[in-house]
Amino acid sequence: MSGPVVPEGAHEADESEEARFLAAVAPLLDAIGGELVGPTEAGEDDVPLRWEGATVAAVRLPLLSDSLEHLLDDLRRRHGRPLADLDRRTKQRIVRGLEHRGAFAMRHGVETVAGALGVSRFTVYNYLNRASGG
Repeated sequence: MSGPVVPEGAHEADESEEARFLAAVAPLLDAIGGELVGPTEAGEDDVPLRWEGATVAAVRLPLLSDSLEHLLDDLRRRHGRPLADLDRRTKQRIVRGLEHRGAFAMRHGVETVAGALGVSRFTVYNYLNRASGG
């Protein structure tokens, strides 16, 4: 969706308020990898966004299979370089954060993270064990 979704018949003042509302949720959408769609485009799995009693847009959530890659892309952006170039302590902190977000409950999660960090699966398991005190 390219711009704010405004219901038919909305007044200019309403458009401004709705645009501010939709702009306010933009960082959340970016963080979760969601996509904003118009209310008429929304499917039953999309999350409607209501403003002043009307559905002004909907959030299309990412597929679970895309979520881990989205998290890793976000980490690359935040660190400003490939994750494999980070120091060991930072990689350990990343693994703890990803564990907290459920990344390793996904099939091939450990392998995907290991590849992104430039370490072996064994190393990721060691980081996980260290984080749990094991």
